[in-house]
Amino acid sequence: MVEDHRELRVFLHLAQTLSFGRTSQDCHVSPATLTRLVQRLEARLGQRLFDRGPRGVALTAEGRRFREYAVAALDLWHAYRQGDVDPGELSGRLGVFATVTACQALLPDLLAPFRAAHPRIRVDLRTGDAAAALARLDEGEVDAAVAAIPARLPASLVSRTVAVTELVFVTGPHGALEGRGLEGPFVLPRRGLVREAADRWLRARLPWRPEVVAEPEGHEALLALVALGYGTGVVPRMVLENSGVRDRVRVVAADPAPAPLKVGLCVRRADLRRPVVAALWSLTAGPGRTG
Repeated sequence: MVEDHRELRVFLHLAQTLSFGRTSQDCHVSPATLTRLVQRLEARLGQRLFDRGPRGVALTAEGRRFREYAVAALDLWHAYRQGDVDPGELSGRLGVFATVTACQALLPDLLAPFRAAHPRIRVDLRTGDAAAALARLDEGEVDAAVAAIPARLPASLVSRTVAVTELVFVTGPHGALEGRGLEGPFVLPRRGLVREAADRWLRARLPWRPEVVAEPEGHEALLALVALGYGTGVVPRMVLENSGVRDRVRVVAADPAPAPLKVGLCVRRADLRRPVVAALWSLTAGPGRTG
């Protein structure tokens, strides 16, 4: 039984990292042992869990389904081991994805009621690029995400607005001295809702094709490049106010300003039947406003 649980934990680590090398190192198993573990699981299930190709490792559809089973099985085991507590008290694990900014600006207040009501639930918090948040949630990597909400949310997800933040153009010292401002060049996010909003704004208001000199993955990296004077960027004000380089950039007035960005708590619709997710949903605060 214990060995089965170890296999599930190693599988979940690999499903998160998609790196045999990193999982081998972090879980203290040899690469050969890790390969055999995956092969044993695949043989028992009669299904391939991972695709291995020249572009890397990816979960198959069956792998995503098995990840959901593994999370639920470990939650049940944890609840069983906590059998000496009130049987009505929730326990287990809640996987949450949020950007670094959301972790600092929103999560402490957002999750405080949940933490107080259910102290035996362990929160597994992951951070990363905002543009990937909803994809990670929809694919089952996490149970909830705090992320920017698109105008049309996938039907499999539900969201609740927890903050609204305006989008602002910022420039560094060189842009300020030379008066370049909204004429460019620009540093824009590689992808995501902020990039889409910036592209719409620039297309509508510049008679020429804007010069984009850098496309970093995250807003924090974007601000660093703007502070270094590479160009003008656009970020949520929430990110700017929580940035360590906020004193090295300045906001450039834009008239009209880009539409504000809604930030929400998002979960899979089907997961609202799960007690842990339902508890989170019922205890999160209503709409707030930032920026």
